[in-house]
Amino acid sequence: MKEKEPALPEKLMEQEAFSEANVVDGYTKADGYLVPDSPEVRRKLEWFQDQKLGLMVHWGPYAQLGIEESWILSDDDREEERMEVFGIRDRVLSRERYFDLSKTFYPIRFRPEQWAEAVSRAGFRYLIFTTKHHDGFTMWDSKLTDYKITSPDCPYHTAEYADVCRHLFAAMRAKGIAILPYFSKADWHCKDYWNNGYERGTRTFKGPSYVVADHPDMWKRFEDFTRGQILELVNEYGPLDGLWMDAGWVTARRGEDIHMEDLVREIRKTNPDMLFVDRGAGGIAENYSTPEVTVPETPPGIPWESCFPMGTAFAYRFEERYKSLREIVRLLTEVVAKGGNLALNVAPQPDGRIPKEALQRMEELGRWLRVYGEAIYETRMADPYQAGDVYFTKNRKTGAVYAVACFRTQREAESDRLLIPWKNTEEIVSLEEIVPSGGRPGYRAAEYRKTDEGILVPGQGPKRAVARVFRLALRT
Repeated sequence: MKEKEPALPEKLMEQEAFSEANVVDGYTKADGYLVPDSPEVRRKLEWFQDQKLGLMVHWGPYAQLGIEESWILSDDDREEERMEVFGIRDRVLSRERYFDLSKTFYPIRFRPEQWAEAVSRAGFRYLIFTTKHHDGFTMWDSKLTDYKITSPDCPYHTAEYADVCRHLFAAMRAKGIAILPYFSKADWHCKDYWNNGYERGTRTFKGPSYVVADHPDMWKRFEDFTRGQILELVNEYGPLDGLWMDAGWVTARRGEDIHMEDLVREIRKTNPDMLFVDRGAGGIAENYSTPEVTVPETPPGIPWESCFPMGTAFAYRFEERYKSLREIVRLLTEVVAKGGNLALNVAPQPDGRIPKEALQRMEELGRWLRVYGEAIYETRMADPYQAGDVYFTKNRKTGAVYAVACFRTQREAESDRLLIPWKNTEEIVSLEEIVPSGGRPGYRAAEYRKTDEGILVPGQGPKRAVARVFRLALRT
């Protein structure tokens, strides 16, 4: 997850996989982005943009040490941190100790139904679960590797829920949660990707340990292995709504071609509406963009999703500090107002439980969304989409416009007046504040005033409000 993404406009425009022609094998090139002609994929993209809130989960043996997922293995990225964690200067031995974490991984308190219940109550609509991160450890019963949760070397392999992905996906589907698994194209455990006997010696970086052009047979084995694992997930752990692929450096542009576009075409023969995210690769295998820990300054104008941790990191941390409900609501609202989805990451504990404070925050978010979710779900951008701390959304089916005024502090929330900066006030027919069941708006309908700056609403909102939400009816 630590690969730094370039800014969205440049990222989209530099996709070298695009043809100079306007039509590319079932895709139309529009403003530097490939839009699928397939009606099934177009409908699925509309569906995706309706969901707005996804749960991302980074979880694996690394949770036992409370360290960042995978990256400690790469000398070019986290060499000093790895030496500090394992207390030795030997690169090879410390990497072996990392890989040996699978031999002590025993999440005995993992209960997929409890996860699914908490996720559903929190208002998440889809799941992005790390089936395999760059370290190569698979959280499903892959037949193509022994480095997996169901390996005899892993003490959890005899547990009831040992095939984590199978049980988790089933529990989520039972709650109506869509499944878009995370999958790393790089695999730092696979000997056909990282092999200490080749050009880079014992030193590692995120790419292969050899020059691909000089060892085509080895690379072909790795390509077959990677494609085989993807097909395992698609064919044996479906139905999947999409596939979220990381390790954007594994691309043809860098000489690491695994022919993902061919695989996408193959999978779409039996899964015609399946979505794909091949991060940074562009072309037909990247149906929407995924900036990381970033909200674009201006709307990108294409389907997009930003991933943020609820805490300070994507992987589990001991004594983690989580964002407040106020911070999460503002983040979600800004992303949605700019036309995107939010993938909010929650990292489980080594024993398989979601941390208590994270569960509390999820419950708070769910309560907020049960009252104000109509301003979030199934919305698109309004014009304007933002004015200061007030964000605007528009329901794509009803045309209703919503103003979400986010407060940075409780003192702001307690102010007895609020300005909704909608400039063309003459097109507003009525304004209605959305409040919890049994509550009352902080004003009477006749009391709001239209001014040159917008709509002035007197009166305080709901007690301890993190935001006030208004439904605007406009002239048609």
